[in-house]
Amino acid sequence: MTSRTGRPGDATLRDTLPYRAKRLLLGPPLVTERLAREKLDNRTALGVLASDCISSTAYGSEQILRALVPVVGLGAFTLIMPVTGAILLVLVLLTLSYSDVVMIYTRAGGSYVVARENFGPNVAQIASVALLVDYIVTVAVQTAAGTDALISLAHLAGSGWTGIDHLKLPVSMGLVLLLAYGNLRGLREAGRVFAVPAYLFIGSMGLVITIGLVRWATGSLPEADVRAPGAVPLGQEGSGLLYGASLFIVLRAFANGGSSLTGLEAISNGISAFRPPQGPNARRTLIAMSCILGILVLGVSTLAHLTHAIPYVDGNPTVIAQEARLVFGDSSLGTVGLVVVQMATALILYTGANTPFTGFPFLASFVAADRFLPRVLTRRGHRLAFSNGIMGLAAAALALLLVTRANVDRLVALYAIGVFTAFTMAGAGLTAYHLRRREPGRTWKIGVNLAAAVVSAAVVLIFAVTKFTEGAWLVVVVFPLGVWGLIRINRRYRHEAEALEQVPRPDREGAPWRRHLVYVLVESFDLATLKALRYAHELRPDEVRAVHIVVDDTRGRRLRERWEASPETSSVQLQLVDCPDRRLRQAVAQLAARATESGDTWLTLLVPRRTYTPVIGRLLHRGTGEVLAKALDHLPNVAVTILPFDVERAVAELRVQHRLGG
Repeated sequence: MTSRTGRPGDATLRDTLPYRAKRLLLGPPLVTERLAREKLDNRTALGVLASDCISSTAYGSEQILRALVPVVGLGAFTLIMPVTGAILLVLVLLTLSYSDVVMIYTRAGGSYVVARENFGPNVAQIASVALLVDYIVTVAVQTAAGTDALISLAHLAGSGWTGIDHLKLPVSMGLVLLLAYGNLRGLREAGRVFAVPAYLFIGSMGLVITIGLVRWATGSLPEADVRAPGAVPLGQEGSGLLYGASLFIVLRAFANGGSSLTGLEAISNGISAFRPPQGPNARRTLIAMSCILGILVLGVSTLAHLTHAIPYVDGNPTVIAQEARLVFGDSSLGTVGLVVVQMATALILYTGANTPFTGFPFLASFVAADRFLPRVLTRRGHRLAFSNGIMGLAAAALALLLVTRANVDRLVALYAIGVFTAFTMAGAGLTAYHLRRREPGRTWKIGVNLAAAVVSAAVVLIFAVTKFTEGAWLVVVVFPLGVWGLIRINRRYRHEAEALEQVPRPDREGAPWRRHLVYVLVESFDLATLKALRYAHELRPDEVRAVHIVVDDTRGRRLRERWEASPETSSVQLQLVDCPDRRLRQAVAQLAARATESGDTWLTLLVPRRTYTPVIGRLLHRGTGEVLAKALDHLPNVAVTILPFDVERAVAELRVQHRLGG
C-alpha cells in the first residue's frame, strides 16, 4: 500500500529552519567536486593573500617613530632610515627562505609543515601556536588600523566629523563580522572582492611616494608641525651616531618596525589555494609581494624622514595620512587625493584582515588532521570553506578587540612574536632538511635558512624583552600553555584510539550471554509505542517487556487501563516503576542494572522518539531518548536503541484521511 504523503521508504528530508536560513545567507551549497575549481590565479592570490603583508606598511613606519620620538625627538626622523634598512635586510632573508618553503612543501601549513616534517609533531606545535595566535592578532590589528585610517581622513579633510573616535570599536567589530560572512560564502567569492583594494592601495601609495620625492627634489615638499596639539611629545635630541638613543630604544624601534613583515608567511600557509603548479605560482607571488612590500616600506619611511610626519597620542591622524596631506596639499584636488589614499588604506587594512580567514582555517584543519586540535575543524562547510575555523577565528578576534578597545599600539605589542617564531621554525626546519641531503646549492640554501632562523629568533627575543611590559608578557605566557594544550589533546586522541582498537582477550570476555531481554520504554499509549513493540518482537529476544516510569500516579493508572484493554498489547506485560523523586534517568539506570546483575543477561532498551516540527516541537515536547542513552553508557550489558517516529507525517496523513472521508 502506498502512502498518500510519499513513497514508502522515501528518504527525502525536509530542510530545517536553520538550514534554510544558512542557504538564504550563504547561497546554495557547493558540492565537494567543485573544490578543485575553487582556486586562485596569481593576480587574485596576490590581492587576497598579500593584503595582510602589504597593508602593514600603513603602520609599520609609524610604530618605529612611536618608539623613537619620545626619546630622541627630531633625531627619530634620521634614525628611522637605518632601522628601516635593517628591516628590509630581514625581509630579503625571509623571502629567500620562504621561496624555498613553497617549492618543497606544497600543502597548506607553511612553517607548521616544515617543523613537523623535520622536528616531529610535538615540536611543530610551537609553530602552530605561533601562527594561530598571530592570525587572531592580525585580524584585530588590521581592522583597528583600518578604522584609524577612516578617522584620520575625518580629522584631516576638515569634514566636521572629527568626533567619531568613539565609533572605532563598533566599526572594527562590525568589519570582523563582515569578513567572516564573506569567507563563509566561499573562497572564490571572497577572492574576487578582496583582491581589488590591494591593487588600489599599491597604486595610490606609489603615487604618493613618487609625487613626494619629486616635490622634495624641487624643494616644494612641506614639513609637518611636530609640536601640533595631540602629537607625541618630542624627546631631547642627543648627540652621536644614535642621537642619544640607547641600544634598547633602537632595538625596540626595530621590533616595532618588524610588524611590517607580518603576513609574509600567508602565501606558504595558503599554498593549497593556488592553481597548479602550486610551488612555482606561490614563489612568483611571494617574490612580487616582497618587492612591493620593500618599496612601500622604504617609501613611507623616506617620506616620514623628509616631512617629519609625527605620530599622535591617540593614533589619529596617522603618519601615512599626514604624508598624503603634505604631498597632495590643501587644494580641492589635494583633498581628493587624500580621500583616495585613505580609503584605499582603510580598504586594504580591512581586506588584510581577510588573509587570516584563509590561512587560519587551513592551518587549523591541518593541525586537527594530526589530532592536535578538535577534529571538527577538518570539516568543510556549506560553501566548501572550513566554517568552524572561520567562526572560531572571528570570535577570538572580537574578544581581543573588546579587551584592547581596538587600540593599535596595544595590539602591536602582541603581534610580531608569533609570526617571527614561525619564521624561526621555518628557517630552522629547512636548515635541517638541507643538511640531510646532497643537492646542488646545498651550502647556499643552508646558509640562507640558518641566517633567517637566527635573525628571526633574535627578533623574537628583542620583542619579548622590549615589549614585555606593554603586553608581550601575555603572548610569552600563552605560548607554552598553548603548546601544552595541543599536546594534551593529541595524547587524549591517541589514548582513545588505542582503547578502541584493543581486541578483547578470551579471559576478559566474561561469561557468555544466556538471555536477551528487550524493554520498551512507554511514555504514552500511541502509534510510536506500538511501532516499538513490533520492532521488539522482530529482535526475537527471550522476553519483551513494556516499562513505564511513574511520575504521575493518575497518568500511570490510566495508561495501565488502556494497555490491558487493547488487544494489540495483550501479549506484552506493562511494568510500572515508581519514581517519586522524578529522577527519570536514575530510575531507568537502576532498572537496567537489576535486569543485568546476573552477568549473563543482555538488555536492549527501546526508546520511541517522537519527532516534531523544529520550532513548535521543541517548545511543546521534550526529548528523553538521548538523555537516557547517555545515562546508561556505564552499564556493560545494556544497549539503548532510539526509534524515531515522525509525528508530523502522521498528522499529514490524518488530514488527508479526514478530507477524503469528508
